[in-house]
Amino acid sequence: MSARVPVITVDGPSGVGKGTLCQWLANRLGFHLLDSGALYRLTALAALRRNLALEDESQVAAVAAGLEVEFLAVTEGAPRIVLEGETVGDELRSETCGNAASRIAALPAVRAALLQRQRDFRQPPGLIADGRDMGTVVFPDANLKLFLTASAEERTHRRHKQLNEQGMNANLKNLADEIAKRDARDSQRAAAPLRPAADAETLDTTRLSIAEVCNWALMRTRRRLGLPKNS
Repeated sequence: MSARVPVITVDGPSGVGKGTLCQWLANRLGFHLLDSGALYRLTALAALRRNLALEDESQVAAVAAGLEVEFLAVTEGAPRIVLEGETVGDELRSETCGNAASRIAALPAVRAALLQRQRDFRQPPGLIADGRDMGTVVFPDANLKLFLTASAEERTHRRHKQLNEQGMNANLKNLADEIAKRDARDSQRAAAPLRPAADAETLDTTRLSIAEVCNWALMRTRRRLGLPKNS
């Protein structure tokens, strides 16, 4: 039955607007939302709290397999995330956690441990899946596959602004270096490298507003799913 539930995948590197687009689409269509990056960040955070070496594939995979996490719906915005009984917010979105998540995402056993957990998000009436391998590995049969890109400079400035708005100090040069390293890890890893699916529709968001990106995605979603124009 789950295979009949429509899925829209949105892949791409950090800073291209995936999260904002996916949250908007999920709210607009009344679909469920999978933030796959959050699962990797949660695994990384749990491993760091246990003082595990991030290169220890078997131990980190065990953490991923037994991850105690809840995504609790709120009235507006993204769900509240609870890890092992504790709400995690800014810590989960920190650069430290993001870099750790990128490192463990290169481990095949960790990816395997999280694969079914991600696929279980496919529930009626539909799913918006945000990640890096949603269209290539997790949901290869998705109804619509979108892939967002943006220049490295623009993505660095967006991330810098986001961290500042969260009250976190970030050095622009260091941030650019970290993003470049993360891009290299994600695109060059042997397991599920970051790349657009062969049948994905790609959009460069460098010079586009959030509204323009959302409208572009909504038009394609309506066309592919046969939705009315007022959806």
